[in-house]
Amino acid sequence: MTTFILFAKLFFKRIGRRKSAVYSPAYATPDLVRIQHPDPSKIQITWVGHTTFLIQVAGLNILTDPIWSNRASPVSWAGPRRQSQPGIALSRLPYIDLCLISHSHYDHLDRPTIQKLKKSPHYVTPPHLKRWFAKLGILNVTELLWWKSTTVGDVRITAVPAKHWSRRSLWEKESAGWCGYVLETPAGVIYFAGDTGYEPTYFKEIGKRFTTVDVALIPIGAYYPQEVFGRHHVDPKQAVVLHQEVGAKQSVGMHWGAFKLTQEPLDEPPVLLQHEVREAGLHDNAFIAMKIGETKVV
Repeated sequence: MTTFILFAKLFFKRIGRRKSAVYSPAYATPDLVRIQHPDPSKIQITWVGHTTFLIQVAGLNILTDPIWSNRASPVSWAGPRRQSQPGIALSRLPYIDLCLISHSHYDHLDRPTIQKLKKSPHYVTPPHLKRWFAKLGILNVTELLWWKSTTVGDVRITAVPAKHWSRRSLWEKESAGWCGYVLETPAGVIYFAGDTGYEPTYFKEIGKRFTTVDVALIPIGAYYPQEVFGRHHVDPKQAVVLHQEVGAKQSVGMHWGAFKLTQEPLDEPPVLLQHEVREAGLHDNAFIAMKIGETKVV
């Protein structure tokens, strides 16, 4: 996504950057005791930052789109710099059983982080990413087309539609897929939306096929200017619609506050989200933004 952002900024200078105060990330002190000793009968989620969550359920430790790097970029010296630190150090994580990769953009598929996680997790990805992992010597990879499923332990993972793209530069062809995931577990159903724009049929269909979604992880940032980014990223208002269409009991906002990918202020998405939740007539806790490093039990 990095090259596309640079391209967009170059050719859309006429659209002004929104002014904001100095960004001050909200952190929670990681609950390391709870993280190291989760209740396997419940869904426990810790927001590391951006779209990276540690999900602990049914005896599994699961990461979504793990990125601990200081830049979302193919190089360490250029590209979007991290504006908030990960909520828990990589070295303090429990053993990771499973990693879900939604697509191949640099802020979602980060080579240095994958290399540090090494070969221990089982990776679930969209199509055509096995070869990327194979170059790192990682072979424990399952590719899923939309609506196809696999099982790890007591968790059934189904790839579900998202409206996005996957090129890692402007010059390469669209060679890999993208998706969200639904996790059916003994403790309940979890929906990880990945990165997506709004599409009028995808999320309704997810809600029909999975009639109970206990918690949804939904992007709320990287949307302005919408002339450039609105096709592939939902804004907070659309995120609330998505929450309603999948029928989530509770949702958590993600894809904000870590990297300056677009032109809205880094702390704007949760403010707009709170407004849109109330406009939709939902209770305040129906769709929340967590602190970085915060752990919640569903």
